[in-house]
Amino acid sequence: MTRWILLLYGTISYLLFLATIAYGVAFFGNLFVPRTIDAIAGVPLGAALPVNVGLLLLFALQHSGMARPAFKWWITDTVPPRAVRSTYVLMSSLTLILIMVLWQPMGGVIWQVDNPLAKQLIMILYFAGWCLMLWATFLLDHFERFGIRQVWCRFRGRVCVEPAFSTPAAYRFMRHPIYTGWLIVFWASPTMTVSRLILAVGMTAYTLLGIRLEERDLIRRLPYYEQYRRKVPMLLPSWRKRLLGSADR
Repeated sequence: MTRWILLLYGTISYLLFLATIAYGVAFFGNLFVPRTIDAIAGVPLGAALPVNVGLLLLFALQHSGMARPAFKWWITDTVPPRAVRSTYVLMSSLTLILIMVLWQPMGGVIWQVDNPLAKQLIMILYFAGWCLMLWATFLLDHFERFGIRQVWCRFRGRVCVEPAFSTPAAYRFMRHPIYTGWLIVFWASPTMTVSRLILAVGMTAYTLLGIRLEERDLIRRLPYYEQYRRKVPMLLPSWRKRLLGSADR
């Protein structure tokens, strides 16, 4: 794979990610697109549920499995090291696309907010979740996280050094602001249908498991991460926990 092909591969993977996220904002927010998460149910619940659970399992396996160090080491036998992150981004986009294309709406309303002002506030919270996710990626190194910096360094013939561990802005108050925004997106809805509830519960379960696996790897790689983990809450800011963490040092 030449440096030009590698740059093209990384760029296409990144642009597909951006397009997928843009469509996801509309799909999960029931906005603008013909078919959304809460579309009219087309098949019985008993037929829809296994499909949706299978899609969530596929998403979880891809996201957590490909993020493990053992998989990254294994895939370098077939993919250049500078393209590993772009490959992860590409596969993550494809699995999210599969969810949006193959998800089977299940109907049924668990709760519904009818007050116009409350509905607007919930939708503002929904968009805030997406904004938090995007902002959090730029707080660290957005282009490194999505593979662009790696392929650009390869294209220019430069050494690509992994960014040093840091805790800017939101990372001082929660360890995983990206996951926090992710969960807000799935739970912030004026109407909670059975379809959305299955999605929200499944993504929450995956998030909690994924964080545990990710932090296990970080503790092994970064000796000081354990101290950070004791000091800063996982998903929700808590000043009290920060004080307790500081006292434990």
